[in-house]
Formats: sequence, C-alpha cells, structure tokens
Amino acid sequence: MTQDKPAVICVFCGSTAGKNPVHLEAARALAYEFHKNNVQLVYGGGTTGLMGEIAKTLVSLSGPKAVHGVIPRALVKVAARNSAGEDETASDTTGGKAAERVVSELLDGNEIPESKFGLTTIVPDMHTRKRLMATKVLEGGPGSGFVSLAGGYGTIEEVMEMTTWNQLGIHRVGVVLLNINGYWDGVLAWVRTAVQEGFISGENGSILTEAHDVKDVWPKLVEYQCSPDRYQLNWGQE
Repeated sequence: MTQDKPAVICVFCGSTAGKNPVHLEAARALAYEFHKNNVQLVYGGGTTGLMGEIAKTLVSLSGPKAVHGVIPRALVKVAARNSAGEDETASDTTGGKAAERVVSELLDGNEIPESKFGLTTIVPDMHTRKRLMATKVLEGGPGSGFVSLAGGYGTIEEVMEMTTWNQLGIHRVGVVLLNINGYWDGVLAWVRTAVQEGFISGENGSILTEAHDVKDVWPKLVEYQCSPDRYQLNWGQE
C-alpha cells in the first residue's frame, strides 16, 4: 500500500435492510466515519439494503469519486416501463438476489456513470467481483482493509474468503466484523471453537477481528498487525 494514497475499505453487507433498523443505522454511521477519515469505499455495487445505504450516504458526504461499486451483470436488472414511459421498479417483490441494482436502460459497456451511489463497474461473475474489490483495497493507503456489516450467505462467504487470503499470505490487511447487536456472535464463537480444537492456530484466530462500535472500525484497521503464524507462501502477482 502507498503512503500518500487514501485508504480504501471494502465493505461486505446485505443487499436487504434486514428487520432491525440498527443495521441501516450502522451503515450510515460507518459512512460518516469514512468521510471523517478520508476513506474511499469499494463495495458490491448494489443500491438496495445496507449496500445502497452506505454508498449513497458516503457519496452525499464525500462525492461520487469516494465510492466504487463492483457488481456482476447478472445482478443488474433493467427496469420495466409502463404505458406513460416511466420506470416501474417498486412492483418487483421477488427480493433476495433477484437484483441488487436496477438501471433504466441496457448498458453496452462495463461502467455505470457516476450517480448518488458513486461509480459502478459491471463484471462478468462473482469471482471477478471479489478479485477487483480486493485489488482496489490493496492499492489503497494505510488503514485499507475489509469490513463486514450484517448480511447473508454472500456476505459471510466474502468475509471468510478475505480472512483465508490473509492466512495464506495473499494480503496483509485487516478484516473486521462490525458486530452490531451480537449479529456475528455465532461466527466468532465458531472461530474460538476452531482454535480450541486445533483447526486454527491461536495466532491466526486473531486474523478476523471484532468491533462492537462503528467508531472502533477505523482504529482497528489502522492498528492491525499480521499474525506471525500466517503461511509464508509466494503468490506471485496475486
């Protein structure tokens, strides 16, 4: 990472709001912390749920260049138009992963122009999405890293992959679970059990760190120290 560049933090989170408003509040509050510390956000490119909340909040504070979304084309939906020529999206009640972003017209290229959600890059698949988000983080300045808010299967898969990449020596940056209302207690309990049972070393058990308050996220990333038990592997250009 380069000293004169702003930090880039990738946030993994749900594309839905969930049932408890504390998670939306945490997304907004985290955007304020990013703005205060000149942090740039890279995220999954959605405009709904926690994804949309943190992106549009940070854009409103820091401008569209502070946010870069990365989304697979399959998760982008073209809005239907009614007889008056107006977009209709509110009637889409399929929820879940039917779409994370709705656009008004089919896009020929791989970029969605800057908007209230920042700049968005469209990629072909989930693997490319994760790889590009990680690349943006590793190009950032001190304090760059990964943070997870509440989310579902995709969120936990993403944060665990980045934790594994740290253990394998692919990257050296922090991975923080923002544990609002005990949302991640079960995952953290599993890590402790894995350490006790000898499947994760005690040192590597600290790769995945926890923050209970939004204001603790940035300090934990800035102060992050690599585990001395990480694998010393040569990944070339990884």
